[in-house]
Order: sequence, then structure tokens, then C-alpha cells
Amino acid sequence: MATAFTPCHVGKNCHPECEAAINNQVNLQLHASYVYMSMACYFDRGDVALKHFSLFFLRQSNKEREHADYLLGLQNRCGSKPRLWNIPRPEEENWENGLRVLECALQLAERVQQSLLSLQQLATEKHGQVYHFLEGGYLHEQVVFIQELGDHITNLRKLGTPKDSLAEALFDKLTLGDSEN
Repeated sequence: MATAFTPCHVGKNCHPECEAAINNQVNLQLHASYVYMSMACYFDRGDVALKHFSLFFLRQSNKEREHADYLLGLQNRCGSKPRLWNIPRPEEENWENGLRVLECALQLAERVQQSLLSLQQLATEKHGQVYHFLEGGYLHEQVVFIQELGDHITNLRKLGTPKDSLAEALFDKLTLGDSEN
């Protein structure tokens, strides 16, 4: 939980509204991490065996968890009270195909983005540390991820998925296999 920002004064509590919004964001980030982990596991199964899809979602799961860790650390340094909830299981377990997974991931990423924008607006008024974290690249990173998912969905559709499973395998190897995500 390293940070490049100046820590808050210990014991200086966040505004209650901001504290609640951060807690909501942390729990949404952890839920997203859990869903992306489920997606990674789906692609890692022997009957699916799309290694690069699996690695793509495993990396995203780790990023979401790191963002939650950062926000939890920020709350601790500011004397706030982090509230962790039970993380609901993913709505899907058998994801059907790569296109369906990417579409679900896009919906989730857009939900995370909307929550971040709401948190940013609140942080602008009530919590400078969170605002700096969001402006320091995290919002941009989320926009880039949403664009990447949209591009992947477009390309898979052009290749003929979900009707053509060979297209999914080629996409896995040629597109995701070359990415540095």
C-alpha cells in the first residue's frame, strides 16, 4: 500500500459522506476483482484453455485489488473506519464464450467508472487526498481499460464470435498474446 501522496494527519477523520463513498468504492473494487478472477479461472479451465484471456483478467483482478488496498490504506492513515462487506459472488459462473465475458467486463468497468466519477465529485469538495489519487491517473487508467474492452469486443464480433470458436482462439493468441496488459 505504497503512496506517492502526502499522508493525511493521523486522527484527522474524513467527512462522513466521503468516508461512506470510499467504503462503497473499496467494496466495488473488491467485487470487480472477484469477478475478474472468476473470468480468469473460466479461461484457465481445461475445456476452455485460452491462456491469454486468463492472464488478461488475472492482471485486471490484481489491479482492482491494488486500488482497493490503496483506498483502505488512505482511510487508515486519515483515521477513518474502513467497512468491508461480504462480496457477492459473480452473477455468472459459466461464462459461455469470450465475447460474453468481455461484454460483462465492460458493464462492470463502466459501473466502477461511474462510481469513481461520483467519488471524484465528492472528494473535490471534501477530501483532497482521494481527489489527488483519482486525478493521479486512476480515472484515466479506467477510461483506457473501458476503451480496450470496447476494442476487443468490436474485434471479436468482426471475427465472427460467438459462432466461430476458432476466432476466439486466434484472438487469444494474436491479440491478447501480444499485449503488455
